[in-house]
Amino acid sequence: MIELLTTAEMAEADRLTIAAGTPGIVLMERAGRAVAAAVARKAPRGAQTVCVVAGPGNNGGDGFVCARVLAERGYPVRLLMLGDRGGLKGDAAEAAGRWRGPVEAAQPLALAGCGIVVDALFGAGLARPVEGPARAMIEAINASGLPVIAVDLPSGINGSSGAVMGAGVRASETVTFFRRKPGHLLQPGRLHCGPVAVADIGIADSVLERIGPAIFANAPALWSDQFPVPLPGDHKYRRGHAVVVSGDLSHTGAARLAARGALRAGAGLVTIASPPDALAVNAAGNLAVMVHPVDGAKELAAWLADPRLNAIVLGPGGGVGGRMRDMVIAALSGERAVVLDADALTSFAEAPETLFSAIKARGAAPTVMTPHQGEFVRLFKDPLQAAGNTSKCDLAKTAAAASGAIVLLKGSDTVVAASQGRASITENAPPWLSTAGSGDVLAGFIAGLLAQGMPAFEAASAATWLHGEAGSEAGPGLIAEDLPEALRAVYRRLYVDLGVWP
Repeated sequence: MIELLTTAEMAEADRLTIAAGTPGIVLMERAGRAVAAAVARKAPRGAQTVCVVAGPGNNGGDGFVCARVLAERGYPVRLLMLGDRGGLKGDAAEAAGRWRGPVEAAQPLALAGCGIVVDALFGAGLARPVEGPARAMIEAINASGLPVIAVDLPSGINGSSGAVMGAGVRASETVTFFRRKPGHLLQPGRLHCGPVAVADIGIADSVLERIGPAIFANAPALWSDQFPVPLPGDHKYRRGHAVVVSGDLSHTGAARLAARGALRAGAGLVTIASPPDALAVNAAGNLAVMVHPVDGAKELAAWLADPRLNAIVLGPGGGVGGRMRDMVIAALSGERAVVLDADALTSFAEAPETLFSAIKARGAAPTVMTPHQGEFVRLFKDPLQAAGNTSKCDLAKTAAAASGAIVLLKGSDTVVAASQGRASITENAPPWLSTAGSGDVLAGFIAGLLAQGMPAFEAASAATWLHGEAGSEAGPGLIAEDLPEALRAVYRRLYVDLGVWP
């Protein structure tokens, strides 16, 4: 279940299901019962009062069903409603009509005496900031310190972007339906959700073929069929040769981290393209990684004429300015896979179209850019102004379309986007990945997979997932040097899951 549905796509899934013969009230009944089951797992019957806070739409209808089911099972239930019950329409009105208990006004003081809260105020489709009584209620729920089960998405969180629309409920757990939404994974929405359970309410998986979702949770199911697994007859020359361009004598560490990452990711050979003054340092600092002297763009271009050098990383510790720009253009001139990180991106901040034109001129040759937020804004300021205030997924897609590259926008919710509109969102990155050199290793992981022939979108997504798993494997206190070494255990588990080892 890696597909993530925007609010519009989820509405279409509901519509298609209803059109195929399942009444909307049946879907609402199943949704409310799923939430009631989550409450029952968390709270013993009769031990505490359940307060269901219902809103004026279908999310509120789910809340009415949940309240009725819990009351039928012997739970003490109070139903607090924001707005007028008479204003409910359609399925929500029918669900409310089946509730025989009292309906209280949803106001902060009404939470007194509650033991657990069901947040059924607003669902994933919230499109404007909450204010007035709604905001006061959300803030009161958060201030109460009570466990909260959110229906579909915590109220105040935008389902497509994960944005907090003025104020957002901080849930202990969220129950959503059929598929998760991007807002469950994107920050800051993810921080508000708690664990997310996906309930089956009778929507057939076949509707996904009609909807054609383009956003996915980043997991092996997304890219495992393209993942390069070594075969018994393989040798190093069949597993690709990755190149990492080093900075000067005082800036070699980043390139060495990237090179180690590429080697651990499976590239058959890895060479650091080193300025002559840093040659001895790079050679002494590596064993399995080779070193080759390269002094500037002309020498790089001449060396890269060897077609066996099929993937290259530029940017980590490489320096900002004309020299780096020239080396990037030289690297982009061939058909090899190119990963652009850090200084390679910042060097084009004042001339992004020069970079984008060179990338687009490559046609199908793979290019991956790996900016963090600051680099992203510097490089894509014009496309971003045109895009306006949209989700991180939309921003990454806009950048991919503008540049012609696969764009990996880093963060705890890293998004990988392709110019054709596909995007993946990563959810397995531990917080201790936020350390110097971590991104350099990620660039190396990507290059290592590209060198083995993995397609660019899949390689960038897989490398990001591997990066998160390696971070969890290394654990708190990790430094960047730990990540390539942790990859061995990650690969072992992945190969077992894929059925290729032992």
